Order: sequence, then structure tokens, then C-alpha cells
Amino acid sequence: MSDVKKVVLAYSGGLDTSVIVPWLKENYGCEVICFTANLGQGEEELAGLEEKALTSGASKVYIEDLRLEFLRDYVFPTMQAGAIYERKYLLGTAMARPLIAKRQVEIAELEGADAVAHGATGKGNDQVRFELTYMALNPKLKVIAPWREWHIRSREDALEYAEKHGIPVTHTRKSIYSRDANFWHLSHEGGPLEDPWQEPEEAMYQLTTSPEAAPDEPEYVTIDFEEGVPVRINGISRGPVGIMETLNALGAKHGIGRVDLVENRLVGMKSRGVYETPGGTILYEAHHALEELCLDRETLHFKQMVALRYAELVYYGQWFTPLREALDAFVRETQKTVTGTVRLKLYKGGVWVVGRKSPFSLYREDYATFGESDVYNQKDAEGFIKLFGLPMKVRALVNIEGGGVSPYAAPDYTKFKRD
Repeated sequence: MSDVKKVVLAYSGGLDTSVIVPWLKENYGCEVICFTANLGQGEEELAGLEEKALTSGASKVYIEDLRLEFLRDYVFPTMQAGAIYERKYLLGTAMARPLIAKRQVEIAELEGADAVAHGATGKGNDQVRFELTYMALNPKLKVIAPWREWHIRSREDALEYAEKHGIPVTHTRKSIYSRDANFWHLSHEGGPLEDPWQEPEEAMYQLTTSPEAAPDEPEYVTIDFEEGVPVRINGISRGPVGIMETLNALGAKHGIGRVDLVENRLVGMKSRGVYETPGGTILYEAHHALEELCLDRETLHFKQMVALRYAELVYYGQWFTPLREALDAFVRETQKTVTGTVRLKLYKGGVWVVGRKSPFSLYREDYATFGESDVYNQKDAEGFIKLFGLPMKVRALVNIEGGGVSPYAAPDYTKFKRD
């Protein structure tokens, strides 16, 4: 392990990365530089990180505010694509990893480091997301993944290691959830959640009010979009950071965005995760409602297929790939007319779209009515139906000519005898 002189560690200050700092120094004899990305996880989680990292043995600490870049270049494009993994997961952790790893590589190059390290386990998705980004941006850097090398095999082992080395950690044996937080969501894994029959305890949730305890009166909110990007909340202009702060507060207040999912990890096993995505859930509902108004049928339907593939790319850590860039180009083109306002009702954990309008709306009440118009003549439907159903008609005729009956004809029950 002596070939590594300097390593940049993706450092969260949590249990895993806290013990990695002294472990790297003990086992690699290298200088350790810690990098923490502020992605909106909150001041409490960022407080004291520099001092903690230095105390643990780091020679230098980078703590950088990447909230705007995260929302602008990762979150909003994924939301515009409509990407949702396995119909529930809004990809909060998956979107964050490529940004963290990208900046980690940049710092490694700036500092002349010859290695990068992360605290992802050998069983999860994050190891793939980090390392695919390293490979895409600088494959010459050595990758150190302590969870695939050391003797520690559980969070209990990690707690014991931390205690022996005098490293303060916030985890306890009573509350041992693995969490990841950013502006988009808060995830919970491990501990009692490893039993999929076990209902999550209310005390586990840290962002959202329980729907039962949410206000008894609904609240209305309007979101203005320009080319698929949210720009105003209730008529007030806000940047990406301000928009997410506002929507997260509203969603959390009304118990919105809780998801309990048994998902298929990329590495092949299933895992259970509970996610809190209050603002993101509202934003997805609003954006989709506006697309329903502004996109033609063929584009909307094809975009739904793209969303499935886009979600897989993000979940699998394939952000820096030609395919994701190509899909982004398609999505950007579709968003040129996604401008308008959506009104939503928030109540007891639910989000309902109650109004939408756009200068690019393809919905016309006068076109959709049953009356005659210059745009749509009901008599034209007869020819359309005959042509649209022609393959079905030909098949039926062939079956009747060959066997004397349609395959869908009702059976002759008079031929059946009762016992």
C-alpha cells in the first residue's frame, strides 16, 4: 500500500468516513485531504467538520458550497427528464454522487494527489457511482475503497474502531440508521429497516411531519416555470436554492414526500430505503402537469420512455456518459415550450394539481368540445377508424375465411354437457 503518497477522501463526517481518515494513514502511510460538498444537507451536519477531520488526522480540508451547481446541473435536468427509479425513487443520492466525485477529482489534480477514496460499502450502489465518475474523468487516479479492504464488516465494528481511536461520531447503537441528506432528499437505510415487514418508526423521520399531524387545512401553492425550470413560487422570483428551501418547507409541513421502497440495487441485491423528498415531490407533480398541457402526444409518450432509461443511467452512476448527454439534448429540446404556471393543493401527505396554464398550451376548449368546428369534423372520424383498425379487420377476415369464425367469437355453450 506504500505506492500512495496523497489521497483525497470524499468526507461527510459520518461514521464511515470518520474512521477512514486514521485507517488510511495507518494502512497506506499517506497524506489525507478531506473534501466535503455542501449540497444542502444543513448547517448542523456541516458544523465542526473541518476541526473533526483535522483531529482525525487529515492534513487539509475542503468544504465547498455546491448547492447551486447541484440543483442547476443535476437535479433540475433529472426532474425535467421525469426520471424516477422503479416508480418511486426520485434519485436524491444518485444525482449527488457524480457531482461530489467530479469535484473530488478536480481537487486531486489541484493538490497533486495520486489517489481518491470514498466511504461507500462493497454492497451498495454508491461505490459504482463514485468510481465510474473517477474512471470517466481521470482513470489514472488510484481508487481506494476501504469497505472492500478492511476488517470492519458492520456499523457496530466501525463504532468500536472509532471509540478505540478517540473519534467522535453522532451514531449510537440505539439509533444506527445510515442516512444521506441534501437539498433534494433525506434517505434512511439499515437498522430496523432491514426487516421489510417492520413499519418505520416515526422518530426516524427528520424532515417531514407525519401526515396525521399535518395541518387540517389544505394549502395552495403556485409554481412558475420557464422552459421547464422553476423560477417563481407564489409569484415571487427565487433562484434554485430559494425555490428548494421554500418547497421543502411547504412539503415537510404537510407531510409530503415520504417513500418506503424495496429497490433493486445495481449490484444485484434488493435493499429497503425510506426517503423524504418533500420539495422534490411537489416539483415533479407540477412539472409533469405542465408537460401534459404543452407537449404533443408523440413527444410526451416518447419522453416517458426516455425517463425510464434516464433514471437507470442516474441510478447506475452513468452520469458522465455519451448516452446521458444525448438524452439531455432531447429533453432540453422538449422543454422549450414548457413555460407556464401550475397551482397545487397540499394536504395530509398528498399533492394535487388543481390548475395549470401556459402561453404554449396545446389544449383548446373549443377544439375539444363535441360541437362542429373548422378544426375537427366528427364525420372525419369514420375514415380514421376504418384505417386505424384495418389490420384488425384483415386478420378477422382471414380467420373467418379459414376457420369460419373469429378467434374472439363466444363459444357455443350448447355443445357442453352438464355432469
